[in-house]
Amino acid sequence: MRTIKFRNKLSFQILMMIVISLFGAIFMMSIISRPLFELINMSMNNKDLIVVQASVAFIGWFSTAIVTFVLIFIMLIRKKIMYLKLISDTVQHIASGELGQTIEIKGKDELSQLAMNINYMSQELEQKFIHERLMEKEKNELITNISHDLRTPLTSIIGYLKLLKDGQYKHKEQLQEYFETIYSKSLRLKHLIDELFEFSRLSSPDVKLNLSNVDMVSLLQQIVGEYIPIFEEEQLTVQNLITEEDIHVVIDIEKMVRVYENLFINAIKYSQKPSELLISFEAEENSAVLKLSNQVEVPPLDNINKMFERFFRGDKARMDAQGSGLGLSISKRIMELHQGDIYADYKNGWITFTVVLPVTNN
Repeated sequence: MRTIKFRNKLSFQILMMIVISLFGAIFMMSIISRPLFELINMSMNNKDLIVVQASVAFIGWFSTAIVTFVLIFIMLIRKKIMYLKLISDTVQHIASGELGQTIEIKGKDELSQLAMNINYMSQELEQKFIHERLMEKEKNELITNISHDLRTPLTSIIGYLKLLKDGQYKHKEQLQEYFETIYSKSLRLKHLIDELFEFSRLSSPDVKLNLSNVDMVSLLQQIVGEYIPIFEEEQLTVQNLITEEDIHVVIDIEKMVRVYENLFINAIKYSQKPSELLISFEAEENSAVLKLSNQVEVPPLDNINKMFERFFRGDKARMDAQGSGLGLSISKRIMELHQGDIYADYKNGWITFTVVLPVTNN
C-alpha cells in the first residue's frame, strides 16, 4: 500500500493552533487592560473600593483571556474534529457491514493517512467479501457439476457389477467385456476425482509453486517428442517450429508440463483428422510464447475463451462424455500462478492456443 509524506504533522498543526490561540488571548487581554486600569485609577482615593475593583478586574481579565484562548482554539481545531468524526462514522458503517465505504482525503497529515488506510482496508474487505461470495457460488456449481460427472461412470460400474452379481452373462467373452467396461469406467472415475482434487488444490490461496530456472526449448522438445507417436497414430502431422534460441523461464516444471499436455490432449481429441498440428515457441520482448494450432471441424462459440471456464464443454465433449471441463480451467489457473497468460483464437477453421510466460533475464 502506498503512503504519503506528511507536509504538516498533526502535532505541529495543533502546536500552531495553541500558539495562535495564545496570541489571540494576549491580544484580547491587551485590549481590555486599558479600560480596566483607567477604572482602577479612578478609584485610587478609596482604598477599600480599589481592592475590590482590582480583584474583579483581575478575575475578568484572566477569564477573558481563558475564554478567548478556548474559543480561538475551538474555531481552529473544529475542522479536524469534524474530520475525525467523519472517520469515526465511516469506520462504524464499515463495522456494520457497509463495505466499500471511503473517506474523502483532506490534507497531508496523520488523519489523512488514517483515512487512506481505512479506505484501503474497506476496499480490500469488500473485494474479499465479493471473492468469498463468488467462491461460495462456484463451490456450489462445482459440487452440482462434478456430482453429475461422477454419477455417470459410477452408475455404469454399479450396473455392470449387478449383472455380474446376478450372473447375467452368457459366456466368458461377455464376462471379460463386462470386466473391461468396469475397468474403463473406474479409470474414468479416477481421472475425474484426480482433476477435481487438482483443481481444488490450485484454487486454494495457499498454493505454492516449486520454482526452478528451466531451459524451455529443451523441455518443450522433449514433451513434443514424447507425443509424436500419439499424434501420428491419430493422423496428425506435426510441424515443429520451436526456436533453437536459448530461452530460460522460472516455472514449476510439473505444473507447466500439465498445461502443455492438456493442450496436446485437447488437440488430439478435437482436431480434424487427418490434419496438421502447428507447434511454435519463441521469445517475444520479455515473454516466452508457445502457440499450438490445430484444425477443427466445427467452429467454437463466439467467445472462444469460454473454454477456460470451469466445467465448460463443447457439444462434442458432452456427447461423448470425454471431457470433465476442468482441464483448461486448471491450465488457466496454473498460468495465473506463474504470472503468465493462456488464451485462444479461432480463424478460418484453425484454433490457436497461446501460452505466455515471463522470461528470466540471465
